[in-house]
Amino acid sequence: MTKENQKPTHRDVVPSVINFLSDELFEGDYKEQPMYLQEIFELLMHTEFGDDINLRQKILSCLRTSRNLVETLSPFSEKQIYKACSSNRKLSQ
Repeated sequence: MTKENQKPTHRDVVPSVINFLSDELFEGDYKEQPMYLQEIFELLMHTEFGDDINLRQKILSCLRTSRNLVETLSPFSEKQIYKACSSNRKLSQ
């Protein structure tokens, strides 16, 4: 059976999160993401599309998730995060 056809288990969650974080660290400064999102969403709220309660709830959820990620990773340096992701990524492959 190929890997694509196997049903994921709870043990697959952590390696997937590690891969996600590792990929995100290469895409730019994740610590600035909440501010980037807030700036984009504030501009959007001044448009006709921004006057939608469902959209506003999704915006707030995205901001909260982004802020929580930054807060969770804030005690660690980018070097520590990179090292942890790199070593754990090798273990999960």
